[in-house]
Amino acid sequence: MTCIPSLLQPASDSELTRTTIQQPMQDVPADAAVGPNRPPRKPRAFWMSFLAIGVATFLSALDQTAVGTALPTIATALNDTDGNYIWVGSAYAMASTAFIPLSGSLANAFGRKPIMLLCIAFFAVGSALAGASQCMSMMISARGIGGGGILALTQILLADLVPLSERGLFQGLIGVVWAFASSVGPPIGGALSSREKTTLWRWLFYLNLPLSGLAFVLVLRFLSVRRPEGSTRSKLTQVDWVGNLIVVLGTVLALIGMTWGGIRYPWNSVEVAAPLVLGVIMFGVFILYEFKVPQHPTVPRDVVGNRTSLSGLLTTAAHSVVSMSVIYYLPVLFQASFGASPLRSAVDYLPGSLVGAPCAFLAGSIVTMSKKYRPVNWAGWSITIVAFGLFSTIREDSAVWKWVLYQIIGAVGLGMLFSAPIFPILAPLPQNRAGSALALFSFARALFQTWGITISGTILQNMLQKKLPPAFTAQFPPGVEIAYTAIPLIKELEGPLQTDVERAFAESMAVIWQTMIGISGLGLLLSLLMKEVPMGTTVDENYALKEVAVEGAQKEYAA
Repeated sequence: MTCIPSLLQPASDSELTRTTIQQPMQDVPADAAVGPNRPPRKPRAFWMSFLAIGVATFLSALDQTAVGTALPTIATALNDTDGNYIWVGSAYAMASTAFIPLSGSLANAFGRKPIMLLCIAFFAVGSALAGASQCMSMMISARGIGGGGILALTQILLADLVPLSERGLFQGLIGVVWAFASSVGPPIGGALSSREKTTLWRWLFYLNLPLSGLAFVLVLRFLSVRRPEGSTRSKLTQVDWVGNLIVVLGTVLALIGMTWGGIRYPWNSVEVAAPLVLGVIMFGVFILYEFKVPQHPTVPRDVVGNRTSLSGLLTTAAHSVVSMSVIYYLPVLFQASFGASPLRSAVDYLPGSLVGAPCAFLAGSIVTMSKKYRPVNWAGWSITIVAFGLFSTIREDSAVWKWVLYQIIGAVGLGMLFSAPIFPILAPLPQNRAGSALALFSFARALFQTWGITISGTILQNMLQKKLPPAFTAQFPPGVEIAYTAIPLIKELEGPLQTDVERAFAESMAVIWQTMIGISGLGLLLSLLMKEVPMGTTVDENYALKEVAVEGAQKEYAA
């Protein structure tokens, strides 16, 4: 019986790798067996299941990326005089994050299919409530229900269907789906919010309903994966309920302090210090609890117990922060400093978003062909650092070709890093640990996407308070987050004042990009910790496609 290494006694990558390679099924015909140059032929059930995963990914990505462009219009339509708009993005990420660890644990206990269906249903309900919102509080409460679970389950299901050594191609295809949704999301958001006095922006959320229905039907009809045996009571005991509760509370408290700091309240005020300190304490309690108490911890100890998986996890966190700063705040730059409408800002964002898709696919394909993941990670971070350095030079009078070219460079680096960290996370682990590791991967991504939105928003608000002309800020009540509230008013300003406001936004955004240079540099340093570990060639048979079970393999491959 193999013992799982603890954090106190971390296992080496080579030790974990010895448990990874499993023998192929003996009953599979010779022409379908895994060979040195030929992976097994995929059955029809695989492709239909992969289609279901792709549609679910598109659904979640579209919702996450379309809202940023429409936020100024939504804030105006819902009379957001208190500046609570910043919570629309943060609330989505928080709600998504809260459900990811639970979704991973529940999927391990009850099977992937029922939990995916539950996540899609929650997502549809949340979209309907967001579209019907009558105030910003209702909008914030509705955001994010089920979205995090969808993202986690798509990664877990992909691991169930495809061995890691072959997954680069399919991971790249999922990256293409995500990048395509990211590219069409902002134009859709801009088109539905171009006229502030209409209610067209509500269709930004209502459009999720038919997509949710399609994803639900595809998963229900075609996703045919095995379910674990056991009673409901025994399965519920496999979920780390206490650990999940602790980390969610810590995240919410810390984000409240970050969001209020320097804007609504001074950084040294009780209102900011108290939630920040309590959030940090909760994270400390969570780490201690995970070390000592749960039999099935939220943080799998064998994942963070080897340096290669830990490096992949930490670089995922860094990538999540920097990528969300671009997705949410580059359209803000276009609208505030270049006078673009919501629709035009979405079009201006296209050069980068369209390049990200093929780069995500290219990165996955390179890993599959070369069987090496370190060069892709290193190249992605190096290019990203250069891109943010270029971003930091953009001003209100910059030539169009500059910010178009800079976007493309940034998309190359960020696109490569969308899927590249998954391989070092999984390579040192046995296949039966892929589900838990990917749930942690998705949790880290969602958690630090929240931090990315919040950190960038906090920097922007604090810098605007310093750089905006007093003649402009005098019209806003004290303590109001004015970034999105101010954007619709810029076009109405007189020439010199308008130029000063546009310059203040550009210079404030430059501070965001400079901060992201540092975080990207940290990501590059963390990626140097990776070892090149051989990638597994099998999947976990406990959750594999039913059609490729040993007793039915010959029939399925012969079809």
